[in-house]
Amino acid sequence: MNNKVYYGEYTLKHWITLILNKNLKLPDYQRFFVWNEKKVKTLIETLKGKQFVPPVTIGAFKLGSTNQNLILDGQQRLTSILLAHLGLYPDKQKYKSTIDLFANERDDMEEEEDNLLLDNILEWNFSNLTQKGNNKEAILNRIIEGNYKVIDLQIDECFLNSTYLGFSYLVPQVTSEKEQQKYYSSVFRNINIQGEPLLPQESRESLYFLDQDLVGFFSPKFCERIVIKTINTQAKADFVRYLSLLAHYHKSGNFSKVARGYKPKMEKYYEEYIYNSINDIDSETFGKFSDLIPNKTFDREYSQLEQTIAQLGLYKEYPSIIDLDIYLFGLIYNIVYKKKPIDLTKAKELKATLERKIAKLKANESHKKSPNNLGHLRIRIESSILVYNRHL
Repeated sequence: MNNKVYYGEYTLKHWITLILNKNLKLPDYQRFFVWNEKKVKTLIETLKGKQFVPPVTIGAFKLGSTNQNLILDGQQRLTSILLAHLGLYPDKQKYKSTIDLFANERDDMEEEEDNLLLDNILEWNFSNLTQKGNNKEAILNRIIEGNYKVIDLQIDECFLNSTYLGFSYLVPQVTSEKEQQKYYSSVFRNINIQGEPLLPQESRESLYFLDQDLVGFFSPKFCERIVIKTINTQAKADFVRYLSLLAHYHKSGNFSKVARGYKPKMEKYYEEYIYNSINDIDSETFGKFSDLIPNKTFDREYSQLEQTIAQLGLYKEYPSIIDLDIYLFGLIYNIVYKKKPIDLTKAKELKATLERKIAKLKANESHKKSPNNLGHLRIRIESSILVYNRHL
């Protein structure tokens, strides 16, 4: 593959124009805007001081008859420049305060109407602004008071027209969309995002870009409603973790072999599962994806899984991975891989059995303190599957 890379620089004004005219696009796997206000200010001060700022990386991507320019690295920098130009910052605390105000002071109809107009600052990127218009005046006229924090970083047209930010423009010489997807996912995973290291799940999401047909398989929307919340952290359930471990068990038929040898490198284990699945490799570890999910067809199983989770009342926050694993492993395994529905005529009995199993595992101090121990993990996989097997 004879790929080409071009280098250059644009004025900040030109970068803003490219963003507002939607000439630049964020890949679906890109994270939300995460820089705090101090980092935005620091970037502008760095640019004012004519100091070095890492260049933006753009990739040319052909999709059907259209050509797109994808931002592979630099979303945080470009978004900060746009925000400084508009005099806005998507402050989460201000957004939450505004939501609380609506809830306390307005009736239900007004609250619903206003919430539809507010941008969700908790899951935000610059597309929230570019949808409002293609120039500063149009965007500001459509901003709801209280949605954004107003900032003034003392920049003017002279600064925007005389200050430059560099770029690298990647043009892969490929013959198919799949080759492009593989190339760009690889590029993204090898880029060091300036000052904001990705969480494993965030970094892994770039691999889904290899096959758009399987994005919903690896990361179903309904999974976002299942959350692990401890004192210091909150995260959605890691669905790939369940899929990979269960695929390994399904292939080996032996709980003791699941993830054996991967203790210090579980993230590599999950990545191998994704690569093998996307390329339909007959893996000694995970088996062949098409044997489990023929023709990439999983809508029926996932719809059934989503409904069963709802009927069992499992869309909620969990205090421990122990709880979540006991509820999900057997459920996912039977519905997705074994194609067997759960008998919900005795749902209360099923939940009571699961809760007793959770309590028993938590009574074991070793298990409770070290739930990520692979031996303990295998116990949860086996326990969950055995419980659900009695309710098919």
